[in-house]
Amino acid sequence: MLSEKMEKALNEQINAEFESAYLYLSMATWFEEQNLDGMANWMMIQFREEETHALKIYDYVNERGGRVLLKPIKGPKTEWDSILQVFEETLEHERLVSSLINNLVNIAVEEKDHATNSMLQWFVDEQVEEEASADKIVNQLKLIGDNPQGIFMLDREMSQRNFVDETAG
Repeated sequence: MLSEKMEKALNEQINAEFESAYLYLSMATWFEEQNLDGMANWMMIQFREEETHALKIYDYVNERGGRVLLKPIKGPKTEWDSILQVFEETLEHERLVSSLINNLVNIAVEEKDHATNSMLQWFVDEQVEEEASADKIVNQLKLIGDNPQGIFMLDREMSQRNFVDETAG
């Protein structure tokens, strides 16, 4: 059984994950408008991952006898000045999500909720990967600069990314 504090915090995280999904869908749309289909693909996969993250927590709250309370999702940003800006904001956003997950772990420890703490460790590990992935792209884009060939090659590489539901099983 979840404590009231833990249930509230998990519900807030469900909302944050859906907001993240919405942000990445907006970024995918922007990339599609720029004819950068590979980068749009990368963001679309981010969108799908965030949806699965929200649903993993959703299922967990239900399994633990809690009640999921969905809240409105605020509209995401829709315009960016550059490819680099999109990925810098992606990295910044992933760092924010990491801090939210870390806060959930702190609450689970404080509440002596070992089951929730155990479930959250998957998210802690996932966030390390998310930050590293976004950071790598930011650094690649800084090296490429405005070089169209470099952007083309990176976009092409990003088109190879496939969605894998890592929350399954």
